[in-house]
Parts: sequence; C-alpha cells; structure tokens
Amino acid sequence: MVKFLVIRFSSIGDIVLTTPVVRGLKQQVKDAQVHFLTKPAFVSILQENPHIDKIHSLSGIQNETVNGLKQENFDYVIDLQNNLRSLDIKRSLKRMYFTVNKLNVRKWLLVNLRINMLPEKHIVDRYLETTQLFDVKDDGLGLDYFIPADEEVTPDQLPGTHQEGYIAVVIGANHQTKKMPLSKLTALCDRLEHPSVLIGGPEDKAQGEQLAASQPGKPVLNGCGSWSINQSASVIQNASVVITHDTGMMHIASAFRKPVLTIWGNTVPAFGMYAYKPGSGSDHFEVEGLSCRPCSKLGKPACPKKHFRCMADQDTDSIARKANAIFRQGNHFTAQ
Repeated sequence: MVKFLVIRFSSIGDIVLTTPVVRGLKQQVKDAQVHFLTKPAFVSILQENPHIDKIHSLSGIQNETVNGLKQENFDYVIDLQNNLRSLDIKRSLKRMYFTVNKLNVRKWLLVNLRINMLPEKHIVDRYLETTQLFDVKDDGLGLDYFIPADEEVTPDQLPGTHQEGYIAVVIGANHQTKKMPLSKLTALCDRLEHPSVLIGGPEDKAQGEQLAASQPGKPVLNGCGSWSINQSASVIQNASVVITHDTGMMHIASAFRKPVLTIWGNTVPAFGMYAYKPGSGSDHFEVEGLSCRPCSKLGKPACPKKHFRCMADQDTDSIARKANAIFRQGNHFTAQ
C-alpha cells in the first residue's frame, strides 16, 4: 500500500480543482490510499468522494492536527496549498513531499506591473505536475463533485414553473470586486427569457430578494441562503445553463459539464483558474482593455479606482442572449 496525504485547506473552488489529482492517485497508483486535509468548513464537499479514503479536519490547535496525521504513517505528502501552515505540517511529518508552484511572483508582476509571464496552463495541470513521480497522467475526465443523497434537490422540489428547466444565476462571490452590482444583475435578469434560480449564500439573500422583486411576473426563484453548498451544487447540476462570477460554483458547474457562462471582474482567466473542461457552449465575459485590471489576484472589498468598470461595462445583453440560446437547445434535466 502507498499512502498519500493531499493538502488543500480552502476554498470551495480550489478544493474542487484538486479532484483530478485525488482521482489520479487513487486510480493510477497501485494500492494507493488517499487521505485529504482541509478546513472543517469544507469537509462536506469531499465526504462523498469515492477516491478519498479518509478526510482529516484542520484543528485550531495545529499540534493536534499534526499529532493525528503522524499516526497515519503517510508515505508521501502532496501539498496543493503551499503556504506557511502547510509547510509546517510537511516538515513536522518528515515525509517526502511535492508542492504546487502557485506562481505568486508572476501573479504579482501581472497585478502590479501588468507584465504577464504566466504560462498558458490551468492550475489543474499544475496540480497534476506534483504527481509526476508516480506516473499519474491526466485522464481527461475533468473535475469531480459528489452530492450526498440526502442533500439532492430534485426538479420536483422546485416550483412548477421551473420543472421543465431553468437558468442558474450565481449572484454571490467572496469578494465584492468579483460580483456584478445589483443594477447589472437586474439588467441581466431583465433579458433572460426563461425561468431562473438565484444562487448564493446567506449574505446574498437580501440582494436576491431585491433581484427577484425587480422581475414581477417572471419565474425567478431566490435560493440564496436557502440551501447548503451541496444543495446548491445539486441545483446547478440540474440547470440547463449556469451564469456565474469567478467563484467556486463556476468549478462545481464545470464538474457537472454544464454550459458555464463566466463573468470576470477584477480577476482574469490568465491566472489559470478559469472553468476547467465545462460543457459545450461555455463562454466567458470580461471587459478588456482596462489598464487597472487585474487589480488583485483574489479580490477586494471595493473598486480601488471607484469606477468599477470591469463590472459596470459588462455586456449583459450578450450574456443573456447566449444563455437564452443554450436553454432553447434543450437537454433539460438529462442524466449527468
């Protein structure tokens, strides 16, 4: 038996992007046992993954986490987090380890000096490079996401207006500069010709209510704050097309091979974390030619320039037109 520990603490999208590595190790390394270390908040999105033998939750007291991991006697550590905390854990375990190159210097050059030295390579491919010693190859199957049976949201649990198909619109994001303002979301929903479901966390619930109220007479369901991560993933799995910001839900939608229309604000696809092997018809929308973009590799609480043109200038007509066209092609609620 060969025993691996894969480390990725957060967040939703970053963890989903590790699934080709987990699957590759489990399926391509003889007698492999794969363990995964993450934060408690993200255990639920991994618990049904059949390629993971055991999930370890990062304790607030690091010594407790390390002591528990030492008892497992791992052979190798695959560090897909690459920060000081993961470095400390690797050194404490005293096992051979392989660490992803996050290219932070090159990202800094792009954000601060507009010098793009980033390779045209997705982060998933860079994650897979950590497994080269074990002859793990990209199997071409993309990302994985497994939903617990008790958290599935089936079409018959939705209003009758949505049981023949719907467009999922992810209105949330971890950072404000990744989110279209309410006025642009309203303009987008104004142009959608089919039932829609708004997806976001509890922090997006009020905006979701405002957005739904702005569409009188149209079948707009506000699911923000009503569902768990896995339930939201289930709603995305059954959507005909998914419109989303640069968020974890973009990667979950890709795992289900959905047509994904991604809206980019302060971040850029050049960072290598765009939708990975999504469904046919997928596209991305960004305002090009802005000298201030990208202003951060992650996101900010507000536009540093105050104008927020990366979202204010988004072409909502084009986004809605593409979503409507994909919806009309059908294939609603087909097996994934």
